[in-house]
Amino acid sequence: MAKILNSCFIVFSILCLVIGSQVYAVPYDYSYTKECLAKPLKPQYEGGVIVNPELNEGLKGWTKFGDSTVEHRESDDGNKYIVASARKQPFHSFSQKFNLEKEKLYTFSAWLQVSNENAYIAAIFKTNTSNVYAGWVTAQKGCWSMVKGGLVVNVSGPAELYFESNNTNVDIWADSISLQPFTNEEWKSHQDQSIEKFRKSKVKFQAVDQHGQPIPNATVSIKQNNANFPFGTAINQNILQNGAYQNWFFSRFKYTVFENELKWAETEYNRGVVDYSVSDALVNLAKSHGVTIRGHNVLWDSPKYQPHWVPGLSSNDLAAAAQKRLISVMTKYKGRFIHWDVVNENMHWNFFESRLGPNISTVYYKYANKIDGSRTTPFLNEFHTIEESSDGVASPSRYLQKIDEMRRGRYAGPLGIGAQGHFNNLNLPYTRSAIDMLASAKLPLWVTELDVKAGSNQANYLNQALREIHSHYAVQGIMMWTGWSPQGCFAMCLTDNNFRNLETGNVVDSFINELTHADGLRGTTDSNGFFEASLFHGEYEAQIINGDAVSSLQEISVVPNEEAVPDVHRLTVNV
Repeated sequence: MAKILNSCFIVFSILCLVIGSQVYAVPYDYSYTKECLAKPLKPQYEGGVIVNPELNEGLKGWTKFGDSTVEHRESDDGNKYIVASARKQPFHSFSQKFNLEKEKLYTFSAWLQVSNENAYIAAIFKTNTSNVYAGWVTAQKGCWSMVKGGLVVNVSGPAELYFESNNTNVDIWADSISLQPFTNEEWKSHQDQSIEKFRKSKVKFQAVDQHGQPIPNATVSIKQNNANFPFGTAINQNILQNGAYQNWFFSRFKYTVFENELKWAETEYNRGVVDYSVSDALVNLAKSHGVTIRGHNVLWDSPKYQPHWVPGLSSNDLAAAAQKRLISVMTKYKGRFIHWDVVNENMHWNFFESRLGPNISTVYYKYANKIDGSRTTPFLNEFHTIEESSDGVASPSRYLQKIDEMRRGRYAGPLGIGAQGHFNNLNLPYTRSAIDMLASAKLPLWVTELDVKAGSNQANYLNQALREIHSHYAVQGIMMWTGWSPQGCFAMCLTDNNFRNLETGNVVDSFINELTHADGLRGTTDSNGFFEASLFHGEYEAQIINGDAVSSLQEISVVPNEEAVPDVHRLTVNV
């Protein structure tokens, strides 16, 4: 045991206890500071494997990257940091070298500042096979901004951290830099701990007889009737006349979103001819099965996905048509959806902004909130925010900036964060860090269009993505993007054309079974008649069985419980 403890300390630079097959690791640091501070905070994990993370030892461990001048500085308050100046190319900065392992997951953070103006900066790890983007932040003059991210590598070997910005007019400053490796076992332990803390609560049952005396060795039978965590997937009009599709879908899901049937290009294909018949049929079908719906979408900011007659409109006609569309669809379905993606993908695209002004999205969110904000939350909805580190257009940093921009534009109403989650490959440290950053906005956060591209790892990646996302305390719901059609799905199907599960469908069923305790729960009371269980939040019924004697069913709600003492439910058996 002493050898194990010692080797864990050396390899991971953390205290790691191994008892049987269970690993207890240093807790993952979910914190992120979105404010720009006068002085950077201490590095997470004390810098991890970074040499000289707070620059207290001059430039030890650091060197220049490309053609720049690198120097060590100290501010009037004694804070020490590194500076790259005289930068001629975006990648000219400072760097530190490491040996990274394929089997590890690395979480990264740093605090950055620039000499003047502001600059959008990426943290990048150069390996023998690729440049891996670890995180993005807009750094400012006069204060320190935190970047948080993470990476995995596909081949073990040397890597070099550097920083890149297209604004070569600024000097880049850095301090409190951290790179912390975790094993897969440690990473999973973080997930398990988070699920126990945020998705489950401990519940205690006591079996007593008609005289109030405890009954030992009685059987406690627990069944979940409804799960609290929203989990669903997209459907489309193919479900309307397909009984097999309906049976497969409604036996699994209580949440859905429509792929295309609510989009402007579908409901007003020809100008002035508005047809909601298909979306009406989908709404009625879903509601008849008690399924909750996300509204997707009111307007789409991509020029490619406008109704064919829209791009040719004058600015005045476009403004009138867009406002008419918003009022029409949101009034018709007022109160029927939990969310509306009001202006879809308005960080990657800017069709309406380019024609109607830079603040037009904020105007549309104000309209949306006025029509239906009391019952339906207006959402932003973007891709590559949590799933693709190399695309900085809608990075978590840019997402937070967009929210701030809308607030400055005097939109003070409800707002939700939609992160689509179209995964090509997995970078779980980046995904977790991205959600950490988004969580700092303290807004409802859903993953809205989860899928994984086709390939030999599709089912495995889906399983990992589901468990990573669900384990994060800030995520309030998950929607997949797997609407079926005979020609195939957008990126990922869950069944074949006979609605027999594919491997991905088996992953989803396993996930649902876990969340719903599908196999049921049974336990035996102790000498004082008690039995304790850790249950996912939801609605349950419980019963005590003692030989031939059976208690009446008791309905219980398992909700978040911050108290250390579990709720106790007493069930009486007449013996």
